[in-house]
Amino acid sequence: MESGHIYTVINRSLNIAKKYEVDKNIVYTVAAYHDLGHYMNPKIHEKLSAEIFMKDSKIKKWFTEEEIQIIKEAIEDHRASSDHEPRSIYGKIVSTADRTIKSIDNCIKRTYSYTKKNYPELTTKEEQVNRIYEHLNEKYGKNGYAKTYLYDEEFEIAKKKFVEALEDKDMFIRRIEKVIADMEEK
Repeated sequence: MESGHIYTVINRSLNIAKKYEVDKNIVYTVAAYHDLGHYMNPKIHEKLSAEIFMKDSKIKKWFTEEEIQIIKEAIEDHRASSDHEPRSIYGKIVSTADRTIKSIDNCIKRTYSYTKKNYPELTTKEEQVNRIYEHLNEKYGKNGYAKTYLYDEEFEIAKKKFVEALEDKDMFIRRIEKVIADMEEK
């Protein structure tokens, strides 16, 4: 998890929140905690992040029990591949803000780094490239699971470009190979 990601999600969350009557402190807190468990286990990071939040003894000083429950649930609900819609507006805000596509190449870089770290059995460049394409297609392709629960023009524009790029698999594979080659030169 790159360190700037949480800051990006905090800023995007606060911008999205301007359109709704919500407590900005809750929005900020959900965004700040949403990925803290990622370094422990990316596959269940939303649950781990909520546990980290719940173990923070100072939180009770700032929020009511009801607000604490809302924050916990919103952290749990933010994941793109979640099988349910977030239970509150706070979960919807942070989930939407978490759908960031700085650029297609940035997504390729992040997926390549994640693949190298978490899929050591993929020993050839071809296996890694295919995994990157499949993952990005599953997430951002025409029927991808990365969805937003609130309208976010920035994401919609970026996702449309992603869908178009993924449609030409051969060209996208070449793009992945170039991004990887550029990364390895540095």
